[in-house]
Amino acid sequence: MKLSDFDYQLPEELIAQIPAEPRDSSRLMVLHRDKGSIEHRIFRQIIEYLQPKDLLVLNNTRVIPARFFAKKGTSTIEVFLLKKAENDVWECMVKPGKKVKPGDLLTFEGFTARCLDRTDDGTRILRFDIPDDKLLTYGEAPLPPYVHNKVSLERYQTVYAKVDGAVAAPTAGLHFTEQLIQRIKERGVQITEITLHVGIGTFRPVKTENIAEHKIHSESYEISSETLSLISQSKAIGGRVIAVGTTVVRALEEYARSGKVKGHTSLFIYPPFEFRIVDALVTNFHLPKSTLLMLVSAFAGYDLIVRAYQEAIKERYRFYSFGDAMLIL
Repeated sequence: MKLSDFDYQLPEELIAQIPAEPRDSSRLMVLHRDKGSIEHRIFRQIIEYLQPKDLLVLNNTRVIPARFFAKKGTSTIEVFLLKKAENDVWECMVKPGKKVKPGDLLTFEGFTARCLDRTDDGTRILRFDIPDDKLLTYGEAPLPPYVHNKVSLERYQTVYAKVDGAVAAPTAGLHFTEQLIQRIKERGVQITEITLHVGIGTFRPVKTENIAEHKIHSESYEISSETLSLISQSKAIGGRVIAVGTTVVRALEEYARSGKVKGHTSLFIYPPFEFRIVDALVTNFHLPKSTLLMLVSAFAGYDLIVRAYQEAIKERYRFYSFGDAMLIL
């Protein structure tokens, strides 16, 4: 398939600027792959589609305050932490990039950072002069560039976020409240967690028309033996493994191929793709030409996703990180 196959025109006013309140009041589009049908619901009604044999898998990564602003001379430089290289040394996105060269010193409020190198991807390696734990007390929520409103870091977390390390939220999980999770448990549905730290791949556009030539950035993940046991149990009794978010899909399908419960995945999922573990998916509405749109197209079927996105635009759904949700059955 070609990159242009995954393009679509979205009215700018449909890009959600603030999250729904309460979280589970967002809209929910339900896709039935077997019938090719579409339903329009409210997110809290997702419980009606869950059965006692099912296993819901969440990503418990926690977003770090990764966004900073520095001065270099008279220029303001935006610095976005991506990945820790070693103590006090981080791989970062900087904007404008042409202003920051190896050897340059960036001055923040209360600390400085020296640019050590420029990577082949255009990111910078910065050494900060304060320890990592103190550095993160200065940062802001690393909101996506299409969100222009101020949103707190806590609202950009899932209610079950535990393990620090992500630079973007696993946004499918933002729709869940503690009360909804409790109701799902009371219904007899098992819930388990994996960890995948969302990284730079979320922000990198696909630039090759032949999508197979695109190289996705690796993200670290970990799957517990308890989660693997629950997956086996659910499958054995005819239940479904329901992934909350594309990050969960990538972690589980990486394990299905490599057998590794911990490490880094650069698994790029696009049509056609054989899913070996995941049976159903909760996700948001994704950017045109993005790897995430390609993943959901592989899962639901390209034609159904094209029709669903056309329907979502017609029905004025809210798109992207703070937007509405989709359940693919």
